[in-house]
Amino acid sequence: MTTNRIAIFDTTLRDGEQSPGCSMNLDEKLRMARQLEQLGVDVIEAGFPIASEGDFAAAQAVANACRQVTVAALCRTAEQDVARAAEALSGAAHPRIHTFVATSDIHLQHKLRKTRSEVLEMTRTSVRMARNFAEEVEFSAEDATRSDVDYLCEVFAAAVDEGATILNVPDTVGYTLPSEFATLVSTVRDRVVGEKAVTISVHCHNDLGLAVANSLAAIAAGARQVECTINGIGERAGNASLEELVMAMHVRSDQLSYEVNVNTRELYPTSQLLSEIIGFEVQPNKAIVGRNAFAHEAGIHQHGVINNPLCYEIMTPESVGVPSNSLVLGKHSGRHALGLRYEELGYPLEHGELDAAYGRFTELADRKKRIYDQDLLSLLSPEMKTRAEVPIMEAVQRARVSSYR
Repeated sequence: MTTNRIAIFDTTLRDGEQSPGCSMNLDEKLRMARQLEQLGVDVIEAGFPIASEGDFAAAQAVANACRQVTVAALCRTAEQDVARAAEALSGAAHPRIHTFVATSDIHLQHKLRKTRSEVLEMTRTSVRMARNFAEEVEFSAEDATRSDVDYLCEVFAAAVDEGATILNVPDTVGYTLPSEFATLVSTVRDRVVGEKAVTISVHCHNDLGLAVANSLAAIAAGARQVECTINGIGERAGNASLEELVMAMHVRSDQLSYEVNVNTRELYPTSQLLSEIIGFEVQPNKAIVGRNAFAHEAGIHQHGVINNPLCYEIMTPESVGVPSNSLVLGKHSGRHALGLRYEELGYPLEHGELDAAYGRFTELADRKKRIYDQDLLSLLSPEMKTRAEVPIMEAVQRARVSSYR
């Protein structure tokens, strides 16, 4: 389909939850699903209903609760799987059955123990059955990037013949490179989709750290749906990170002129909610939502940010829902940032006083990795404290509630 609109398919509740230590109960899935709907994703993959009673109940609850978004349920190419997914989605306002089977020879031989012709027939049967339950049927060829291209296109063509409206090209093991993935997507587009009303989707894993790059390359080649997760959680090294994909298109709209429905100001709150639910925080230097994404410690960077944040920030923290940037005080910090923090605490220092305080500050910073506002107050001379703009106890209270990291 020729359009600049990119559908965001969130699989945090399904693939993301499969990460070790990231499981969620029904209530937690519902909280997360409601936030994903608030975020503005197009599709929520709510679970794998055949996997367990809990997964079935969660998928059913999400389908009933989220009325403004498409809710998908995953199933293998087996009749009992398709029937169970359809049952879970029976109350959905916008249901989608997502069925999959592996197409690479290594999976056929060692996991499925099926022939190519058997898998082709399984594809036809399951997609045909799924269309009896839902108008939207997505078909995924697991391990597509290690599959024989001719056979992959044959399976995809069979799925389309039986009524699949979305074809998903997964990089299941994070094996592909952006250039070859773009070629694969282009091949599927040219040989299978053509002018048909069929959307090409991609689902990339991050085993080589290329999930987002591969997804963007696929979009350039014609994919119009990307499957991703909040904070990039998922099997092994995770999935393509939703917040990184969305903000790449937002910040670099000069090169990536695509439209997405996501409200970027909800990215950070959504990330924080997921971390709270699963007890699994992102690494500090995680793009977009990490603790250090809008934090600056180096003195030369701090000086630039104080004068104009655009010196070192390509997006505003507010644009992704982060309350503000922060100047982290440590051994790399300069006088400008230190002086600014003292002013915020109610202690504007004259030039000589700032030099004296800075000398004591650097000595302390060499000994401590984290400098707190209480530490800064202890560095002030009695004379400085006496003529403070605010009483010392009020300054201490400010320090205790400070949001600076």
